[in-house]
Amino acid sequence: MTLSGNQKRKMRSAARLYAVQALFQMEQSGQTVDQVRREFLDHRFGAVYDEAEMNEGDPDHFERVMEEAVNYQAPIDQATDRALVAKWPIARIDPTLRALFRAAGAEFRDNSTPPKVIITEYVDVARAFFPDGKEPKFVNAVLDHMAREARPEAF
Repeated sequence: MTLSGNQKRKMRSAARLYAVQALFQMEQSGQTVDQVRREFLDHRFGAVYDEAEMNEGDPDHFERVMEEAVNYQAPIDQATDRALVAKWPIARIDPTLRALFRAAGAEFRDNSTPPKVIITEYVDVARAFFPDGKEPKFVNAVLDHMAREARPEAF
């Protein structure tokens, strides 16, 4: 079966959401990347919970984001810190946002997706977690700064 471009985009979007959830879970539970990755791939991608169906994610994209976020967490966190105001280092921000910045930072390391697409996608993830808050605008500003630092040639 061949997927349309729209189906592939939806699967990547779902993979990004799952990556943020998985990175959050790792930080909160102390589980390893392998444990969390296996749980998500085996039980969350396309699962049905109380009649709410989870989207089918792109497992390859999910795994790439997870690996990059874990393997390069220190430099990603440092880039996030540089994008934040001095009074709010990454350790003080909401753990969901921390996971989101790590996932997006992992994608900025790879040149296959334009920075503006990454920013838009993760702002949408922020809206999913914080539908009525100011967090999506905050995420947009931080990711814009991170993207300009990671890939200045794209701007």
